[in-house]
Amino acid sequence: MEVSSVKDIDVRGKRVFLRVDFNTPLDEQNNVSDDTKIRASLPTINYLLEQGAKVIIASHLGRPKGQFKPEFSLKPVAERLMQLLNRPVKLAEDCIGEKALKAVAGMQPGDIVMLENVRFHEEETKNDPSFARQLAQLADVYVNDAFGTAHRAHASTAGITEYLPGAAGFLMEKEINYMSKALESPERPLLAIIGGSKVSDKILVLENLIGKVDTILIGGGMANTFFRAMGYSMGNSLVEEDKLDVAKNTMDKARAAGVKFMLPVDLMMADKIEKNARHQLVPVDKVPDGWAAVDIGPKTAELYGREIARAKTIIWNGPMGVFEIDDFAKGTNYIAHAVAEADALTIVGGGQSVQAIRKLGLTDRISHVSTGGGASLEFLEGKELPGIKALEKKPVAVK
Repeated sequence: MEVSSVKDIDVRGKRVFLRVDFNTPLDEQNNVSDDTKIRASLPTINYLLEQGAKVIIASHLGRPKGQFKPEFSLKPVAERLMQLLNRPVKLAEDCIGEKALKAVAGMQPGDIVMLENVRFHEEETKNDPSFARQLAQLADVYVNDAFGTAHRAHASTAGITEYLPGAAGFLMEKEINYMSKALESPERPLLAIIGGSKVSDKILVLENLIGKVDTILIGGGMANTFFRAMGYSMGNSLVEEDKLDVAKNTMDKARAAGVKFMLPVDLMMADKIEKNARHQLVPVDKVPDGWAAVDIGPKTAELYGREIARAKTIIWNGPMGVFEIDDFAKGTNYIAHAVAEADALTIVGGGQSVQAIRKLGLTDRISHVSTGGGASLEFLEGKELPGIKALEKKPVAVK
């Protein structure tokens, strides 16, 4: 997937519209509680500043649904960015119109203006051409560093490229390069660990990976549907009864493609999915009535660990169980440590797997932790992402 790089554009003295994904969580005091996404775009921001660009930052925050809502203002995000950069960041009162134009007027090289939440306007998510044109009027060049929004064809991620030359920021480049390498030219064995609660959420990922990977390890609630398709009783476990044929076909396709498709051999069961619930370990063919599967068991973890240890490229998306509850997080934690210790190119994507890696302090031991939940999932599904496609449209003014 070829996109132009910010390094190829002459940004000296130019107004650069930088789309980032600063959709960060805020605490009760309305301060940024996790600045991971902000830090992820610092290399691009610092590069633009070093090159003498006038940096105009745009992002969304939450889902204000086209209305101005103070709780979704980017003010706390601008304040956190100012702390990280140790330089002024001016927050515009709007992202288009007179207020935005006034905020960027008179900018000098090295200045930073953050536009107010682009989703305060419903035209943003509708990819309205007029709105996109108004955004473009603020700048000379467009740089997209928001991989987390690349699966959305919005005005600030796609439409704006009709009016400005565009390129990818360093974070966007990194995401594309790591994911593309893993899927298109991996060092083998290539292993995919796919978890989560539902087969329906990951079926397109599985279909795209079959034929590309050597081994697939299945965990989480989605394993229950595969077991049910094999004729096992799953008690009160989450099972998508309408997806049994899909599950069976997936296993048949993997077998036909020569892909090693592995399911748990033992499960942690609970009488209730809550803290301090009674729980017990059982083989997959001995699930008791009235109990629900909440995690993979230790035999499965050990079995999966051996597969992880021999892999040279690893993609992990989705937890092994209800990891939010400590008693049911052991399987996910085991897999996280195994991936971190592997002598392999490792990519972790998807909100919950990333949460697990961060919670355990293993982020620095993973080759690439994706910032895009839905975007990384759709990339793994083999879908064309509008935010990336938009950067391929036309040549940019190169140095």
